[in-house]
Amino acid sequence: MNLPNALTVGRIFLVPLLVVVLLTKVKGELVLGLPKDIVGAIIFAIASITDWADGYLARRRKQITPLGQVIDPLADKLLTSAALISLVQLDLAQSWMVAVIIGREFAVTTLRSLAYARGVAMPASPLGKIKMVAQVVAVLALILGHGRRMEFIVVGMAALWVVVVAALVSAADYFRRFNLILSPRVADFAAARERRGDRKAG
Repeated sequence: MNLPNALTVGRIFLVPLLVVVLLTKVKGELVLGLPKDIVGAIIFAIASITDWADGYLARRRKQITPLGQVIDPLADKLLTSAALISLVQLDLAQSWMVAVIIGREFAVTTLRSLAYARGVAMPASPLGKIKMVAQVVAVLALILGHGRRMEFIVVGMAALWVVVVAALVSAADYFRRFNLILSPRVADFAAARERRGDRKAG
């Protein structure tokens, strides 16, 4: 297993650890001598860094593999879902907002998979990248704001609203692009391109 894939697998193993730290009631609310919210924020921050690092290293070292293309988005969805659901359980986020965000993630993943099955790649939306950054800020701020300064809660909720808006708008963009893929003209173009590729290969 190469380094990028190892980082992705490590991120998956951090998911249950994050949930345990955030939701388990610990005597004195300390984990390894630190407040458990701080530990939870550190775990989420490390997992988020690996999300960037595995993609960067895979491209830089030319180690993009089919395994990495499958488990990387899976790791992202698991981390996002676990963190947001934990925030709902801690009364730090509204359930409907989390439902919108997670629902969007699975809907877009399904659309991209269907498009890939038709031989058409759907690159990530720029709004999707904004959503990801706002999501990290929201989760970290809300975790750190648990039982502490109200300023963190305000920043976290503002970022969460940005995530919801970006999720809805980018989802609409993905659906629009997917409808274009389903149109006969695009389908014919993709088929013709595939035939040209077969002739060159032959």
